Amino acid sequence: MSAPELAPWPDDQESSRRRSPWKRWVLVIGVVLVIVGLVVSLTGVWQLFQPTVQRPTEVELELPAQPVGGAFGEQVPKWTDCGDGFECADVRAPLDWDEPEGETIRLRMVKHPATGGDSLGTLFVNPGGPGASGADFVRNALDSAAGAPLQRSFDVVGWDPRGVGASSPVTCLSAKEMDEYLFGVSDSTAERGSAKWIEEAEASSREFGEACLKNTGELLGHVDTISTVRDLDMLREIQGDAQLNYLGYSYGTHIGARYAEMYPEKVGRLVLDGVLDPTASEADVVREQTRGFELALRSYVEACLAGKECPLTGTVDEAMAQIGDMLDDVDKQPLVASDGRTLTASTMLTAIITPLYSESNWGYLNSLFANVADGNADIAFSLADSYYGRLDGEYLDNSTEAFQAINCLDYPNSVDPERMREEAAELERIAPTIGKFQSFGDVSCAGWPVKGVQERMAVRAEGADPILVIGTTGDPATPYRWAEALAEQLESGVLVRFEGEGHTAYGQSGCVNDIVESYFVDGAVPESGATCS
Repeated sequence: MSAPELAPWPDDQESSRRRSPWKRWVLVIGVVLVIVGLVVSLTGVWQLFQPTVQRPTEVELELPAQPVGGAFGEQVPKWTDCGDGFECADVRAPLDWDEPEGETIRLRMVKHPATGGDSLGTLFVNPGGPGASGADFVRNALDSAAGAPLQRSFDVVGWDPRGVGASSPVTCLSAKEMDEYLFGVSDSTAERGSAKWIEEAEASSREFGEACLKNTGELLGHVDTISTVRDLDMLREIQGDAQLNYLGYSYGTHIGARYAEMYPEKVGRLVLDGVLDPTASEADVVREQTRGFELALRSYVEACLAGKECPLTGTVDEAMAQIGDMLDDVDKQPLVASDGRTLTASTMLTAIITPLYSESNWGYLNSLFANVADGNADIAFSLADSYYGRLDGEYLDNSTEAFQAINCLDYPNSVDPERMREEAAELERIAPTIGKFQSFGDVSCAGWPVKGVQERMAVRAEGADPILVIGTTGDPATPYRWAEALAEQLESGVLVRFEGEGHTAYGQSGCVNDIVESYFVDGAVPESGATCS
C-alpha cells in the first residue's frame, strides 16, 4: 500500500507542534501477511496491511435489475472477465436493511474459480481493516488470501464491504486535504490532554466527520459491521451456497464471529485468524494494541542488537530509550522531508508500527532509525505512506476514511476527560516508549455526525458447526488472549495456537496451513488447543 512497496526484508540483513493523535486510530484489524499488512489505530487502534502496493482493480460493471420485494439473494450477478482468470461482478444491497425496498447501494465482488475442476462451493475471504478491499486482496494477492489447496477446491471470492473501495464508498477529503488531516502540524500551544487540547481535537474530528457526511450522504450511517454481516449472508445466497465457508483475517474475524452469532445454522466452515474479542471496548483495543506493539518493538530491538549494523546501542532497555528519545525529539522539533511534509511524533510512530506487523520486515526499522538519527525524514514518510496507501501524492483507496467511519459506528463513545487522562497514564505505564502517543483517542468519534449502533457483546453462535479460531502468541495487533477469549465464548470454537511473531498465522506456518486447508477441504477438525511453532 505504499511507495516504495514493502517486500520482505532480505535474509542477509538484519511538543505542541505535532500532528494530533486523534487523526490516527490504529486500524486494528486488517490483513494477512507475508509481505506487509494493513492498519491505523482505533483511536489508538492500528489497521492492517494489504500484502502488496498495487492500484485497485478498476472496471465498469453492470448491476443486476432492482430486486423485487426485497429478494436481494435472488440476484444473478453479471460476471465479467477482469483478467488473469478472475471474474468481477457488482450486485445491489439495501442501503438500510431495515428498509429493504428503499434505496440501494453497490457491492463489488471478485471471484477466482476453482482450479481443480469440481468446486466445493464458495470460499469468501476478508482481509480486515476495517476499510481494506477484499476484492483487490483476491485479485492482486490471491496466494496470500488462500493457499493452492483452497484455490483448487473452492471458488475464492473477495468483496468490498459497504463503504469500501469499489463498493458504494465513504468519501471525505481530497488527497491534499487528507495530507493536511494526516500530516498537518498544529500551531496550537495547548498541552497534550489539557481541556483546550481536547476541545481542539474534538473540533478537528467534528470537521472531518462533517466532510464525510457531506460527501458520502446517508450511507455514512449504514457502514456498521452488522450491516456488512447481512450483506455477506446475501452474497452467500446469491452464490447458491447453503452454508457459508469463510476465511477472515484480523477485523475480518469480527465479521465472521458476528455472522456466526446471527446465522449459526448457516455456518459451514469458518476460520478466524488474528482475532478480535467481540466484547472489547475501544479502550480495551487501544490498551492491548499499545501493549502488543511495545512488546513487538522490544522483540525487534533484541534481534537488532544481536545482529550486525544495528543503529541502536547498549542494552535492550537503553536501545528502547533511544527510540523514545527520537519520538520525543521529533515531537518537539519536527523534521522536514524532501517533499516538504513535516515529520511529527505521530507520523514517526506510524512508520515504526508499519514493519512490526511482520517479522520479515523488521529490517526496515534499521534504516528508519539510522535515517532519522541523521535528521532525514524520507524513509519515515515512505513507511507511513505504505500504511495509508499513499503513492505519488494520491491515495490508492479510501481505507483510512472507511476505517474511521466503520469504527465510529461499531465503537460508540463519549468524551470523558478525566477517564481519558487515567487511560493515558496507564498507556504510558504499560508502554513507556510509545504509550503517550497513543492516548486520548476517544475524541476521534466524539463529534461524529451519525450515531454509533453496535454494542460490544459476546458471541456464542449456539448450534453452529465447529469454528477454527487462530491466535499468534507474538501478534502485536490482535493479541493471543483475544483468540482465547473468542474460542471460549463460541459454543463450537476450536482454538489453534501459533507460537510466533507477527499478525495472523495462515501463510506463515506450514503446520497452520495444513490444519486450515484440511479443515476447509476435508472437514477435518483439530483438537482445540492444537499448537504450531
